[in-house]
Amino acid sequence: MDSDDRPVGRILSRREIMQIFGAAFLVSSGSDVVRKPTSAMGKTALPPCIVRPEQTEGPFFADLELDRSDIRTEPSTGVFLPGLPLELTFQVSRVGNEECAPLPGARVDVWQCDAEGRYSAFQDRRAGGDLREEKFLRGYQLTDASGMARFTTIYPGWYRGRAVHIHFKIRTEVNQGSVYEFTSQLYFDDELSDQVFAKAPYAARGVHTTRNSNDGIFRRTGENLMLDLSPNGEGYQATFGIGLDLSDTETGGRDSNRRSRRSN
Repeated sequence: MDSDDRPVGRILSRREIMQIFGAAFLVSSGSDVVRKPTSAMGKTALPPCIVRPEQTEGPFFADLELDRSDIRTEPSTGVFLPGLPLELTFQVSRVGNEECAPLPGARVDVWQCDAEGRYSAFQDRRAGGDLREEKFLRGYQLTDASGMARFTTIYPGWYRGRAVHIHFKIRTEVNQGSVYEFTSQLYFDDELSDQVFAKAPYAARGVHTTRNSNDGIFRRTGENLMLDLSPNGEGYQATFGIGLDLSDTETGGRDSNRRSRRSN
């Protein structure tokens, strides 16, 4: 495995998950009902208020202040990165006290590799070049009044040692200016990835070497972080519902603080 992440945060017990399921149909008004969503593939998706497991930030996060919904371009040139289009929507909710309500104003950051397995903003040995001045496939959005944050990106490529994934971080202010920070990763069905990687521009990379089952990070909690994709024109779309328990200060601590504690 490359210099990637270690697990952080608290993973919910089965009892806690069932408690969240029981509250997932309530909103703060007490009069509306959150309906359980169904994907275009006919599968029943998880309610938006399910608390997901946190996973590690990894070595390629960069806080570049890129406020943009379409992250497919390199900002310095305006050139679009090649790859299958992916419309990705986050549905962020606040859970607690047997309530589930949309969380507006939360900052959602997304970053991922391109079709060649490269991350911008870093000198990546695997990429064989210096990409520190580039900013492609990175950006953030604030959730709207419905707790939604939308991105247009591409289906990510792969690199040795990791399953196919997208990183995300959600930050929101709590308790008079302190910041709750949640970081994790999104994963893709291996069979679908095989189909995508058989096409240009991914096919030039050869066979996808690391399946979900072979990725140590995915094996811990990745089943709870799978994207349920449906066809959308030439590409795909997905909505990922996630509930944040803002009272959970251990999980909501800043990743930079965790790194500092681990190094001491």
